[in-house]
Amino acid sequence: MPHSTELEEMYGDMVTARHYEERLQEEYLEGKQPKFDISAGPIPGELHLAAGHEPAAVGVCQHLDDDDTVTAPHRPHHVAIAKGVDLKRMTAEIFGREAGLSGGKGGHMHLFDPDVNFACSGIIAEGCPPAVGAAMAADKRNTDAVAVSYLGEGALEQGGFLESLNLASVRDLPVVFVVEDNDWAISMPKERVTDVADGSRRADGFDMPGERVDHNDPVAVYEAAERAVGRARAGNGPSLIEVQVHRRMGHFMGDAQGYRPDEEIERLDRLDPIPRTEERLRAEGITDDRIETLRELATDRVEEAIEWAKEQPKPAPGAAHDDVFVDSPAGPAAAETGGDD
Repeated sequence: MPHSTELEEMYGDMVTARHYEERLQEEYLEGKQPKFDISAGPIPGELHLAAGHEPAAVGVCQHLDDDDTVTAPHRPHHVAIAKGVDLKRMTAEIFGREAGLSGGKGGHMHLFDPDVNFACSGIIAEGCPPAVGAAMAADKRNTDAVAVSYLGEGALEQGGFLESLNLASVRDLPVVFVVEDNDWAISMPKERVTDVADGSRRADGFDMPGERVDHNDPVAVYEAAERAVGRARAGNGPSLIEVQVHRRMGHFMGDAQGYRPDEEIERLDRLDPIPRTEERLRAEGITDDRIETLRELATDRVEEAIEWAKEQPKPAPGAAHDDVFVDSPAGPAAAETGGDD
């Protein structure tokens, strides 16, 4: 059970992530309506938001520090915020600005912050092998650092995930796999993707502990992660946690969600983890004034990051040639000028 200070921190990250996603949605849709144009507006391209997933991020990352590695999937912002990624530079990256984490070239699905050992990818289950590699490096260096890999339940059948479970188990590595089960693999309901209703059972075939958190509750996630991260730090190998989360928005912005029953959307409003966390805060003796202060701090932080990001310059066109690996026998300089041809 987290103490009150930890609970406040978790709540602060949850409301920061929620407000961040809601504001990004507003910014993203600018210029894309009434006829949706994915190339228009201040944030071109796809955008995948994680409103409703917050407990899976804060409950696990509360046990981590900067030396621990986290890999996230294509819906990464809540995990990045909980891990301590620089919010201003992350926002600048999403807006495609020069001050972004990757110079505005990666966008929201390819965030990388080496200061806190965080990375994400748009490729399904792609974060699992790098997390295992980071765990192997920590093991060889004889440190107590751990690695955590986040993925969605739609990635449970991917070879990268299953092979990573195998290697982590064979090498007894300090890695925790966190599956965010939001019931939908894009527009495909979970039962049409897998016959295994409880994804944590995947751990059984690899001789590692598996645990499912059925309720989207940050405290329950915190307690499950305490056990899993504790095992990893003590040298007792990998674990798998599956958390039932609730995707409150479409798979991507612009998704009309015609495949989703109206009653499900209404049900998710009743299951919103943020009001339920506020009730727990009050039960711990934290006043409404303090809760409101935490919300205001989160709102101010998000607004400051967005305004700062929008003020940053876009990369110069010539920067497209920087940081590019060129496969040429004559070397990058020759490739740049066309070589000898």
